[in-house]
Amino acid sequence: MPEGDTVWQAARRLHEALAGKVLTRSDFRVPRYATADLTGRTVLDVTPRGKHLLTRVEGGLTVHSHLRMDGSWKVFAAGQRWSGGPAHQIRVILGTADRTAVGYRLPVLELLRTADEERAVGHLGPDLLGPDWDAEQALANLRAEPARPLGEALLDQRNLAGIGNVYKCELCFLLGVTPWLPVGDLPAAHAVKLVAHAKRLLEANRDRPVRRTTGLRGQDLFVYGRASRPCPRCGTSVRVANQGDGSRERPTYWCPTCQAGPAPYPGDLACTGPRRGAG
Repeated sequence: MPEGDTVWQAARRLHEALAGKVLTRSDFRVPRYATADLTGRTVLDVTPRGKHLLTRVEGGLTVHSHLRMDGSWKVFAAGQRWSGGPAHQIRVILGTADRTAVGYRLPVLELLRTADEERAVGHLGPDLLGPDWDAEQALANLRAEPARPLGEALLDQRNLAGIGNVYKCELCFLLGVTPWLPVGDLPAAHAVKLVAHAKRLLEANRDRPVRRTTGLRGQDLFVYGRASRPCPRCGTSVRVANQGDGSRERPTYWCPTCQAGPAPYPGDLACTGPRRGAG
């Protein structure tokens, strides 16, 4: 699933391809905007906001998109064959004289006034990769619901914007706590580390083609996607279980030895709070 770093990369590709250029092609393939035409307008910039993309064009208009699980933006040179998926999955095409940006399987796509962007992204918390980043506010947002499981709180973009399921699992591992630990049970020092780790990881990965959290050769991630494989720290088999985020269940990975706190399986209830020195 695209997370903040992936969306940041997509915004950079789109900005480099479109910004400062006049649109020679505009094709919205969703019923609501079927008659919308942006040809002749100059693209001003493409800005990421958490997991959202804002493509601003002259005349005070913004193309707002969100990738969610399967969406993607592909950029093609003139004459290059498109390869992002079958034609029926295309939701929008924005083209200039030398580049064409094609949005595939975009579950969220709307054309709005730039002045109304807050309607689309105003609910988001501080953006980990944005100029509005505020660590203290993000921490306060997370602590506002102390009984909420940490994993759910991290996925809630109203708390801080940019974390998805991969980073949720990896951050909890780095802190030495399970994603089911109530936020209020996380010691203050761990909470500060959590926000700092999140910022550091997303910044480190926004320029990388492959996401890495470990620093280990040959292994990019600590626990995510590694069910039944040995934990890189202790050798215990990594577990997986579903955890909701308020909208859907997501596979959640953790090490029952290295991560303390509640877990879905009785045998994994190692203790009720973080281990000393965790994080």
